[in-house]
Amino acid sequence: MRSWFAVVLAGALASAACNGGVLKKQYEYEEELYLALDGSATLNVNASVPALVALRGVDLNVSPRARFDRDRVRAFFQGPGAAVTAASSSRRYGRRFVHVRVDVNDVRQLQRLAPFAWSSYRFDRDGDVYEFRQTVGAPAGKPVGDVGWDGTELVTFRLHLPSKIPFHNAPSHKIERGNILEWEQLLTERLHGAPVDIQVQLETQSILARTLLLFGSAAVAAFLTLALVIWWVSRRGRDSEIGRQPAAGSRQP
Repeated sequence: MRSWFAVVLAGALASAACNGGVLKKQYEYEEELYLALDGSATLNVNASVPALVALRGVDLNVSPRARFDRDRVRAFFQGPGAAVTAASSSRRYGRRFVHVRVDVNDVRQLQRLAPFAWSSYRFDRDGDVYEFRQTVGAPAGKPVGDVGWDGTELVTFRLHLPSKIPFHNAPSHKIERGNILEWEQLLTERLHGAPVDIQVQLETQSILARTLLLFGSAAVAAFLTLALVIWWVSRRGRDSEIGRQPAAGSRQP
């Protein structure tokens, strides 16, 4: 009975994984951009060392047993107007992975940095919306040999956005929870330079600001309602007291 249950559970988990359910997808290369309405941004890169070498041409040892060269990784991602605020590594699938966080004052300056020079960035206001566009071009194409890739590896470009999204061209046509959009490719497609064209329009007021405004408006309305009720009760009390007082010149029984 237990073995039968284990088989059923394993099948359910595999099905959920295939449908993007319980198990999170694993990416060989991932750019995760947190964009602010003032144009500043935080960009997290999570990538295997072989993917960084092949796609971005960084000079790193692709062996999973090689020491993590934190200084070289920091130097590669650092640049004018950009600060590397975190750099770490891990291992999975028999490969070393690098995890880097980069803060920039202006998202349009990312293309001046070597790791992101394959992209062009645009962020401008057009009337009542901001327009963000990123076009990802050809990779470095540096050979890495046999690193265990089987052709199913994925690459993704993910956006975390601060305001309502009137328009986007994400292939899934979905806005995920927390205003997240995703453009996904097979690693083989990215290695062959299949372009990624990211287009998004954002409202000019952040979701947080809108929420605080609504909360503040509700609080003011509640306060005014309470004040009106107190005034009405007080007024009725005074009118009732006046009604009970004897008229001038009348005698009390």
